[in-house]
Amino acid sequence: MRRLELLAPAGNMEKLKIAVHYGADAVYLGGEAFGLRNMADNFSIDEMKIALDFCHAKGVKVYLTINSYPRNEALNSLEEYLTAIAPLPFDAYIVADPGVINAVREISPDRELHLSTQANTINWRSAAFWEQQGISRINLAREMTLNNIVETVAKVPGMEFEVFVHGALCISYSGRCLISSMLTGRDANQGECTHPCRWSYHLVEESRPGEYFPVVEDQGGTFIFNSRDLCLLEQIPSIVASGAHSLKIEGRMKGINYVASVLRVYRKALDEYLTDPENWHCRAEWLDELAKLSHRGYTTGFLFGEPRNVGQEYESAYIRSHDFIGIIDDVNDDGVSRIKIRGRIRTGDCIEFIGPGMRSESLIVEPFYIIPERGAPIQAEVANPNSVILLKLPFPAAAGDLLRREKSVPA
Repeated sequence: MRRLELLAPAGNMEKLKIAVHYGADAVYLGGEAFGLRNMADNFSIDEMKIALDFCHAKGVKVYLTINSYPRNEALNSLEEYLTAIAPLPFDAYIVADPGVINAVREISPDRELHLSTQANTINWRSAAFWEQQGISRINLAREMTLNNIVETVAKVPGMEFEVFVHGALCISYSGRCLISSMLTGRDANQGECTHPCRWSYHLVEESRPGEYFPVVEDQGGTFIFNSRDLCLLEQIPSIVASGAHSLKIEGRMKGINYVASVLRVYRKALDEYLTDPENWHCRAEWLDELAKLSHRGYTTGFLFGEPRNVGQEYESAYIRSHDFIGIIDDVNDDGVSRIKIRGRIRTGDCIEFIGPGMRSESLIVEPFYIIPERGAPIQAEVANPNSVILLKLPFPAAAGDLLRREKSVPA
């Protein structure tokens, strides 16, 4: 069976390395301008060079997002930016605006171009039009149904297509939202979205100004506009059969725990399907793994027409069963691991270690050593965030494996 690409977000260098460690075939990242995630860490030009060398050495492709909609006053800066990055061997640029496409063609005429979801390609005639413009791949709009995807792939056989399979959904048309601009003056289409559809809101009745009535949902607030998160794990067979070339995961603003957990599930599920499609089924442990992440409940979005839920009902507030508490930096031959702590850890904690391939091990933490800025390691029973500790593990582990702990349930 043909190989499909698993495409992962890389919001910074750490997330990029995690994506590669957990099985991405390709990553997409943004520079310091003209992407749609200006509030992510993003990459300087020097960091882009390092990222490209790292990924290409491991056979992983790298796509650069240049998918904002620049105004006239930004065009000179755009041309300067495109000139500066022109020598870098990106496998493709991800673009949306015809003016940006035109500028890339002038400055890097041989650069492969992928069309962003921001261009809201929602039918096969649009795909055929973009093929005539020299676009080699299209990230299809999330509003497309499975039948639309199948027809579009069949009608435009010379084009590659990406389908989003997991991540946040915007309350907008293909991510082209004006709410942030109207409420805060920060334009989502310039990469500065403040995510107001995630905020908590109260109602004010017209004849009672100043009286705020809570819209009760739960203790975490209410999310009037809030969409559930996309999850198409169970639909992998249908997406593969549609002829799509790439399965894309949303989340350049998300943390490394999200990148690792989602990737290891989709990598395992996709590989098992491509190896033995006749006997494939969506395993309960894969869905359980996705449920451990911070999410807003899952939906199949528009894949089957009107949005519907997958599996079970969820509340629209964020759900999270586990806390991310650390990452393995290095493992010695004797099994002693150097671990960067991101959440407080103490002896007696039950900690789960996760790695690629759905590898998972647990242990009860025993006394460990903290590495101070100066001097010898100090034995301790508690380590706070930003500490580095040495802990001997009774099972195989690798740099890039993550630590997490189940959240305590209030009595």
